[in-house]
Amino acid sequence: MKVTETIDLGNCDREPIHKLGMIQNFGALIAVNADLIIVHHSQNVVDILGRDTGAGAGTRLNSVFPEAAIRLLQKRMRHDGDDRLAERLFAIDLGAAGRLFDIALHASGELYLIEFEPHDPDAFAAQLGTLQPVMANLEHADSVTDLCRRAAVQVKAMLGFDRVMVYRFHEDQSGEVIAEARETHLETFLTLRYPKSDIPSQARALYVRNPFRIISDVIAPPVPIVPEISLSGEPLDLSDSVLRAVSPIHIEYLQNMGVGASLSISIVIGGKLWGLFACHHYSARTLPFPLRTVAELFSGMFSLLLERLLQRESAARTQRGREIHNKLMARLAGGSGLAENLDTIEAIIGDVIPHSGSSAYIDGEYRTRGKAPNEEEFLAIAPTLNSAATSKVFAHNELGAIIPAAQAFADRAVGALVIPVSRRPRDYFILWRQELPQVVNWAGNPEKAVEYGPNGARLTPRKSFEAWQESVRGRSAPWLDEEVSIAESLRVTLIEVILRLTDQAMQDRASAQQQQELLIAELNHRVRNILNLIRGLITQSKGEAVDVESFSRIVGGRISALASAHDQITKENWSPASVKELVLNEARAYLNDGNRDRLQIIGDDVLIAPEAFTVLALVIHEMMTNSVKYGSLCDSSGTLTVTLERGRDNDLDIHWRERGGPPVKAPTRRGFGTTIICRSIPHELDGDADIFYKLGGVEAEFTIPASYVTTIPSQKGLPGEAGSETIDSTHNQGASDDPAASAIPQHVLLVEDSMIIALDTEDSLRQIGVSIVNVAGSVANALSVIEEDAPDMAILDYNLGSETSDPIADELRSRGIPFFLATGYGDMSDRMDETGAMGVLKKPYDKDDIAGALAQMAFG
Repeated sequence: MKVTETIDLGNCDREPIHKLGMIQNFGALIAVNADLIIVHHSQNVVDILGRDTGAGAGTRLNSVFPEAAIRLLQKRMRHDGDDRLAERLFAIDLGAAGRLFDIALHASGELYLIEFEPHDPDAFAAQLGTLQPVMANLEHADSVTDLCRRAAVQVKAMLGFDRVMVYRFHEDQSGEVIAEARETHLETFLTLRYPKSDIPSQARALYVRNPFRIISDVIAPPVPIVPEISLSGEPLDLSDSVLRAVSPIHIEYLQNMGVGASLSISIVIGGKLWGLFACHHYSARTLPFPLRTVAELFSGMFSLLLERLLQRESAARTQRGREIHNKLMARLAGGSGLAENLDTIEAIIGDVIPHSGSSAYIDGEYRTRGKAPNEEEFLAIAPTLNSAATSKVFAHNELGAIIPAAQAFADRAVGALVIPVSRRPRDYFILWRQELPQVVNWAGNPEKAVEYGPNGARLTPRKSFEAWQESVRGRSAPWLDEEVSIAESLRVTLIEVILRLTDQAMQDRASAQQQQELLIAELNHRVRNILNLIRGLITQSKGEAVDVESFSRIVGGRISALASAHDQITKENWSPASVKELVLNEARAYLNDGNRDRLQIIGDDVLIAPEAFTVLALVIHEMMTNSVKYGSLCDSSGTLTVTLERGRDNDLDIHWRERGGPPVKAPTRRGFGTTIICRSIPHELDGDADIFYKLGGVEAEFTIPASYVTTIPSQKGLPGEAGSETIDSTHNQGASDDPAASAIPQHVLLVEDSMIIALDTEDSLRQIGVSIVNVAGSVANALSVIEEDAPDMAILDYNLGSETSDPIADELRSRGIPFFLATGYGDMSDRMDETGAMGVLKKPYDKDDIAGALAQMAFG
């Protein structure tokens, strides 16, 4: 028999168990190609139709089915790309002496599979009308457990099986019966756990693909497919078949349980297998196709209800997190430290996240409450905790299994919910749980899920399904997803508390001095960046000027645009600024009150974050300048329309439309102004920019990512300006500035998040003699360049907005590639030593500085 799919039962030395090319004997199957010629059929076609069809490979379908049925099948063959979705036909005359049939039709590769079985005229009508009251009953469920209990009762009443179970998968892929409806004489399986080997991973994937599996008679022999191999030389794929047989191992599994017929219906949430409806009958039971279709419809509707209920519970968790936040912020308003308020914190979160003790480790100070490790024991596990992610809660109910040092305090705490509340050094707030000896009821011993048996070189399912109890020690009660979610919210709250307390503490003398030094360093960095930016503007603008006067006007206009943009974002303490005001400010230089109507701004105004506002300001300046010089605003009749709208992902789309000016001609060369328009937003903001030179007027499309956009009205808070450590830069005094005196690298990686500075530095490198310059504006882009084509040398702007160049430096150092740090901050010699940099370029740096750095690299 030909194998069509392999199902792995886990780690075993025996050969895998295969799903055979067979179907169940209560229906028949015919496979046809595009010309409707039979190329496969099951041996019970004759029995089902009640007449000799003579069907076999190469047989015309019209010798099997009447013409009317063939035309109907042709009409229903799907061509919409979703070949796995079966068409359903009911009460179809197939020329079998007055008998009617139900048909499932779907594509399998180049073939269409026609599956048919006798029609039950009463099944569909009897059950379809019950679906609405059934779903109405489920609507009243107030929890997942209640919903599953109601669903089990309804499915049993609808399908008539002796037992209906709702089976939910856990994170370890074991399953548990969480709801059950059964005949009174049957023992209960409720709360029993089943090991993950009962449903292998490939079988789970198949349950997502084909959510319905029926076995009408466990002891009935399956019917083989004849012939086994199609004309194309491939076995028939029955993955989506409604009649497909199942593995003999699964049949033996059911026989060991005394089951005569079974039905499984998948519960799929978010594209993943959440659980199953498992229906057992203790004698053979053929479920009519219409009734199975109603059951599938019920399953889909149930999944939607379940998903809605899960989302409702998630929203409730979020609300509880908000309540905890509000209570903590109100209780900790006195200004005392976090460690001193363990009692207050525990009183608020104790009912929401049960625990037996807590610890706080803040600024080297360790405090505990309840059952918790002492300071020495905590410091022993701290290095391992420090290796975890800094921005994520860590939860484990058997800490000693992953951190051996935690076994020293297992008598007091074995489970931990670790909430990091800082970066470096690591500070933590931790909830502890004591050991909770557990008894897990398994459906048979999970350690003996399989044993060798009559299948020879195969595996036989375990035969004992009596409840088997396992005592578990060394573990606490598990941390629920709901509790971890609340802890994530708590982490944000505690960080806010710490930051607020830090701000208050900075009122004393020592903190004031530290803040002053920080502000000076930040100011120094910003001034150097601005100087470097202006120098780049001057250098890049030379090619556009014809004389000193025009050069002064071009550069002055661009610097004025930057100054105006900085005025807008600094007048309210570095806050987001208005896009409409930006456009109007730029237009005021060219439009007076009498012709102000030539500019129209459409759409709701929005605020742009400071780190993006200056970029947009330069782009708008260049667009407005071009319009005044060559476009719709260069005469007295043209108009300009700027439309603001939010895109599908909540990005800001800016549509620039000029009309009524002179005919437009596309520029013959790309100047620096055009470069600013086309490359600034994509390079620095990861947005989009397109300009179109249409005869009737210039059009442009700009997209600013949603992360930089704030809707009006909304509370204006301090935008999330990236605060990262920076490095002082020093010119390499004494090094030779003559490029000829040093070995010039052929390939340089330049990491710089300001496009203008990057362009200027790129020009300097090429003037020195560098052949290839790859420019990257982020860590991810830089690492991609290194992976694809490693450079000979690199220049890294240390501060890249919300990230630093540390990961890039680590990768370069591991590959032995020399690099220099570029920064506008103060003394950064410590970072140079830590990163392994050859030296530091202080902003604003120029070609001579770069040449000196290359000379330093050449002479070591």
